[in-house]
Amino acid sequence: MSTPNVKSKNTVTLRASAQCPSHSLANVSIRDVAFAIDEPVERGGSNLGPTPTDAALSALIGCTNVIGHKCAAKLGLDIGSLHIEASCDFDRRGVTLQEEVNVPFVRIDLNIKTENTISEDDLKRLAAEVSAYCPLSKLFRQAGTHIEESWISG
Repeated sequence: MSTPNVKSKNTVTLRASAQCPSHSLANVSIRDVAFAIDEPVERGGSNLGPTPTDAALSALIGCTNVIGHKCAAKLGLDIGSLHIEASCDFDRRGVTLQEEVNVPFVRIDLNIKTENTISEDDLKRLAAEVSAYCPLSKLFRQAGTHIEESWISG
């Protein structure tokens, strides 16, 4: 019995919901996963999870990891695991209601190190592919954030 050709959807609907018992805490559910988004105690939160802005930066790290491995496989590269560090220059004037800020995430520095050693040329090809396909990187860049990536071979 042959299996029919199944065409996957190019556009899908992502869904999330949250119960928000306080001004800072959002208990988020996505698929069968639940997590908290919260503010630190010094800003009136209960510190049960990352802040919304911390979660956005963390999402960029996670996306870089996933897309990095997909691109490495596409290119036939064995990169092993990745170690990713991010730092962000964040303009707080918007979140403190001082004034509207068009680009709150001003600059993000990403340092991505492969576990396995790959050539400098392969590292450049991998970096270019990840830049082309990582949706969170595109989201930040198209919003005006300058992202500086430093790729280092193990």
